[in-house]
Amino acid sequence: MVNRRSWLAVAARRPARYIQRMRTSPFDPRRIDERRRRFIEARRQRFRAIPVRTLLPNLITLLALCAGLTGIKLAFEGKLELALAAIIFAAALDGIDGRVARMIKGQSRFGAELDSLADFVNFGCAPGLILYWWELRDLGNVGWIAAMVFAICGALRLARFNVMIDDPNRPVWAGDFFMGVPAPAGALTVLLPIYVDLLGLVKTPATLTLLYTLAIAYLMVSRLPVFSGKRVGKRVPPEMVLPVFVLVVLFFALLIAYPWWVLSIGTVCYLAGLPFGWLSYQEHLRKDAEAAAGGTAEAPASAGDHTMDEPVRPSEDPERPARLN
Repeated sequence: MVNRRSWLAVAARRPARYIQRMRTSPFDPRRIDERRRRFIEARRQRFRAIPVRTLLPNLITLLALCAGLTGIKLAFEGKLELALAAIIFAAALDGIDGRVARMIKGQSRFGAELDSLADFVNFGCAPGLILYWWELRDLGNVGWIAAMVFAICGALRLARFNVMIDDPNRPVWAGDFFMGVPAPAGALTVLLPIYVDLLGLVKTPATLTLLYTLAIAYLMVSRLPVFSGKRVGKRVPPEMVLPVFVLVVLFFALLIAYPWWVLSIGTVCYLAGLPFGWLSYQEHLRKDAEAAAGGTAEAPASAGDHTMDEPVRPSEDPERPARLN
């Protein structure tokens, strides 16, 4: 009873101390209005209408994904030619979805992530499974391991591309090169044994197909510079418009009439041209090194040039006394 009375006495002596602590109420109307305003803005931003121009590139990517999955299904059904046609169609769509997005200004972070996932399925999983179902399964678990290694290398290649594309320290000319064979080119290249088999020229042994698959997988994750071709075709001279039309029509006509010949010759030419990309990359590095060396050589020379009237000042050293600096 005594303790209770003493507590009441202390509370009665200094009431202002307790009242001051409750001066800011948690139910302040201004705070409630601010929270409500933030909630409404976040909800509007979440449910705002999405422009159609951002949907079109994603639809193209989804169509390419459907083509890749359909290619796997057709290969399991024994329809090998249609399966390869589906992979080629997916590669063609992959080549235009990014250009369409940049053309109509429909780029988005969602589209970039979706494109990477679709590329992994179309150009990593699908070619590996087609090769396994075609011939690598004759080698048992070893053939399955080769198919898995190719798919994993495709995933690693895409992950490295997503990381390197955001590097701010890359030189401007580095955009003309890929680091390693890109995933679509790797998928079309690794199917070369099937092209040759469909031509009826020679039946590739399963062991050779396995080694070739591992070699293309290594090229995908290697540091080999490869021409990207991103800056090709942005501007066409007026006198070259009609020849370009003729060449494009001729290429597609040959591809439809003689698909396996065109794909086989194109694959061999692509592999033969890889060293030229490395040589061009080394030339760019050499020019950058020369420019850097020239800049460092000019800096001491300019620092040593003084006029006759200007005295040479010694460099300031914090270890020396101020009067000697």
